[in-house]
Amino acid sequence: MESQEPTSNFIRNRIRKELESGAYEYIVTRFPPEPNGYLHVGHAKSIVLNFSLPQEFGGYTNLRFDDTNPAREEQRYIDAIREDVHWLGYQWKNECHASDYFETLYGYALHLIDRGLAYVDSQDADAIREQRGTLTEPGRPSPHRDRSPEENRDLFERMRAGEFEDGAHVLRAKIDMAAPNINLRDPVIYRIRHQAHPRTGTEWCIYPSYDFAHGQSDAIESITHSLCTLEFEDHRPLYEWLLEHLPVPSRPHQIEFSRLNLDFTVLSKRRLTRLVDEGHVDGWDDPRMPTIAGIRRRGFTPQSIRAFCNEIGVTKSESVIPFGALERNLRDDLNVRAPRRMAVLRPLKVVLSNFPSDETEWFEAANHPQNPDMGTRQVAMTREIFIEEEDFMEDAPKKFFRLKPGGEVRLRNAFIIRCDEVIKDDSGRVVELHCSYDPETRSGQPGADRKVKGTIHWVSASHSVQAEVRLYDRLFNVPHPAADKERDFVEHLNPESLEIIPDARLEASLADAGVGEHYQFERTGYFVPDPLTRPERPVFNRAVTLRDAWAKIEKQFSQG
Repeated sequence: MESQEPTSNFIRNRIRKELESGAYEYIVTRFPPEPNGYLHVGHAKSIVLNFSLPQEFGGYTNLRFDDTNPAREEQRYIDAIREDVHWLGYQWKNECHASDYFETLYGYALHLIDRGLAYVDSQDADAIREQRGTLTEPGRPSPHRDRSPEENRDLFERMRAGEFEDGAHVLRAKIDMAAPNINLRDPVIYRIRHQAHPRTGTEWCIYPSYDFAHGQSDAIESITHSLCTLEFEDHRPLYEWLLEHLPVPSRPHQIEFSRLNLDFTVLSKRRLTRLVDEGHVDGWDDPRMPTIAGIRRRGFTPQSIRAFCNEIGVTKSESVIPFGALERNLRDDLNVRAPRRMAVLRPLKVVLSNFPSDETEWFEAANHPQNPDMGTRQVAMTREIFIEEEDFMEDAPKKFFRLKPGGEVRLRNAFIIRCDEVIKDDSGRVVELHCSYDPETRSGQPGADRKVKGTIHWVSASHSVQAEVRLYDRLFNVPHPAADKERDFVEHLNPESLEIIPDARLEASLADAGVGEHYQFERTGYFVPDPLTRPERPVFNRAVTLRDAWAKIEKQFSQG
């Protein structure tokens, strides 16, 4: 279950001290996704952090779309991001876009130019990259670095006016080509892109870099704490340099924390985009994808995601979290909230030879064995029922306690049956069992307490519904698919990540289950209706198994 007590971490502790000292009256954070794809569970960690801190200490969070690269941004991604944040249980105060500030950012660029702190470079990208230097060698100045402010302003204004083609010029901040931090070696802050923008149309043909837009957008919105993942730590000196040299209305502070890394998946938007574009998955919301849309469709709950993020905490140490930890939080959540139902995934017909063919008997079954408040339901028993194929074995070993020729098991919530005859087809495959039931073993009868070693689930043949059930598993079959330098990460895709069972049989009431309703299929796992489900053809996704079948595998990988 989701913890109600916030986990202590270095960011939370710092903010508490700053508020107690009077440095801030309240805090303002922002979640700044780039709308060029769907959010993944790594973003969920950032969402939980950025929204929970203002909730705890007072303040608010802005949702800001970093829409500075029109070539990759689409409205559908904006819509999906809004839905994901809402689904996780959060509401932003202001929805903002970096494009809201394009005119202000342009003015800031002119401010740098007029003070000799930015210049137009007319070299191509390869030349600029080659002159940038290395970690051990300083960069070399551009031949255009000493252009006068007047010439730079003229060129930059003409860049905005659309006089030049893409790549003809860039605007660079004039900082220090010998700086140990490569990000300070005259970084590019504007590029020419003759590309229509989803929100501003063709008004602009120059666009700011992320580094230039990020800190200034924070300042315009009066963000107090700009919380970023560790890859932006080396960018912080540039973030601070720009704030120091521009007439911004406030001074936000950037704090970095480690990103979320999960095993047996990838959390790179570039790689996730490739999985979608190349058809390795069925879209961004494929339940095998680690996107928030994907895990929502698979059956994860917002409570389980928030609990998971709270459990793993916020640190500066990079680590890889087992995917099983995410699943465990879902099990803990669904174990409490999910009602129980019987479902037979691989049906084997059983004929109860001594049960009247024209009768239906109703048995009472608890919806949740530990929660009487969930009530009970009526389950139909008929002459013909279905059990799981794996619950019968013709040549059973000694310790097989389910059904076998001459053996007995108890049907859950009903009575004990004995297997009397095995029916096979021409190929020798078992297609039907003829059994007899013991009426004295019903609840309330003298033999109700008679013990047998096996109890199995079942559904009535005439009071059940045929359904498609989708069993999802790890998307990759190695823990770190992107770390393999010799093989493309897609070569590690798990060919068994999806199994579709077209003819499962479920309790009839499940035909009316709505999207978002969770159920435990007894002895099988937790399931949720897929958005494609229909009463006449239910479709259920397995959210998670009852037990962690990957725990030993993950342990073996972690030990080398």
